[in-house]
Amino acid sequence: MTDAADTLGTILRARFSCRAYLKDPVPRALIDAALADAQHVASWCNSQPWQVTACGAEETARLAKALYAHATDARHQSDVPFPERYEGIYKARRSDCGWQLYDAVGVQKGDRAASAAQMHENFRLFGAPNFLLITTPKALGAYGILDCGAFVTGTLLALQARGIGSVAMASVAGFSPFMRDWFAIAEDRDVLCGIALGWPDPDHAANSFRTSRADPAEAVDWR
Repeated sequence: MTDAADTLGTILRARFSCRAYLKDPVPRALIDAALADAQHVASWCNSQPWQVTACGAEETARLAKALYAHATDARHQSDVPFPERYEGIYKARRSDCGWQLYDAVGVQKGDRAASAAQMHENFRLFGAPNFLLITTPKALGAYGILDCGAFVTGTLLALQARGIGSVAMASVAGFSPFMRDWFAIAEDRDVLCGIALGWPDPDHAANSFRTSRADPAEAVDWR
């Protein structure tokens, strides 16, 4: 194995969905460098359809306060339809991830108030000092979304390589009209997802667990 392959594997295995952050913001130069690296991911016909709205600490705090208040009683409305349902192994993996988080932060099964409070941490952006919003052109449809997914992954890994924690967030896209108005996003673009980021809080229980991964043989069918 080459040094580059070993490094990539290490970064992939070290990355996790960070849900608690230290208060210190990440220097803009580090975020810009990570985004510059992610710009090199592959895209359909090199279209590079992603557009990033990047927020410093002051704007992130302002957004988190307003979004948290809005999400308390607003109706869910996304530009891109959320999954209709999770079935089989996909439902099992989703449930395992959720219960790992709840177990870590002390939410007991059946405690709907506590689980709702933890879920609403999404709209506080988990206390992250920085935030990115990702949008995609409506006209490019599924292929634009696919390309933006590659960009999101590239960004998460580029941040991890710099010791910066992050979590990709579909939750903010569940209130697309709010996000569109807040950032003056053009009507010809879909609000796709957000990325909360910052220096991970190593002592917070929400960061104490790691999800499992399926054996590659479960996902790969050699012919």
